Amino acid sequence: MAKMLSHSQVWGALDRLATRYDLSASGLAKKAGLDPTSFNKSKRITAEGRPRWPSTESVAKVLDSTGASIDEFVSLLNARSGKAPVRPMPLIGLTEAGDGRYTDDSGFPVGSGWDEIPFPSVDDEHAYALEVSGNAMEPLYRDGDILVISPAAPLRKGDRVMIKTKDGEILAKELKRKTAKVVELRSLNPAHRDRSMHMSDVEWIARIVWASQ
Repeated sequence: MAKMLSHSQVWGALDRLATRYDLSASGLAKKAGLDPTSFNKSKRITAEGRPRWPSTESVAKVLDSTGASIDEFVSLLNARSGKAPVRPMPLIGLTEAGDGRYTDDSGFPVGSGWDEIPFPSVDDEHAYALEVSGNAMEPLYRDGDILVISPAAPLRKGDRVMIKTKDGEILAKELKRKTAKVVELRSLNPAHRDRSMHMSDVEWIARIVWASQ
């Protein structure tokens, strides 16, 4: 039988998300455009003693205002209390990612010339950040957005991924299907066509685990 989420798990995840972004519970609510008292502990139980749950709309507004992904929120449902450790993360521009000086043939960061940004640790010590330039990925990713790429993250249908072809082309797409021979990709921009390519033409493919939207 599938285990149901508990009241304390959901509120705990919101508390940990607030801590991760240096906010109090009321600060998180205010940032999301909600009443500052919405997430106060006194509001989590009704006057009749019944648990009051945060609405789906409230959680969506929190994720949108902080830039946190759904995956990040889910990871916090079972996490222990406390602030996530922050480490310097390598950062380059998206156009530079096609340069062989910056990533190896598996998509792991190598070489010099990287800038750094502080970022809460993800479960991949080789994760790095790319800064979007131009409008090719609109409306999902815009010029100046930061994408965190995890070369070690497992890939699943529906994941947003970054791909480098052996011709040096860098693509951000949604993964439709991947086999040992072929990868099928859905475009994030409706003005661009979906792509299908042989894996022999792909240098690396890595999952986008976070975006500063």
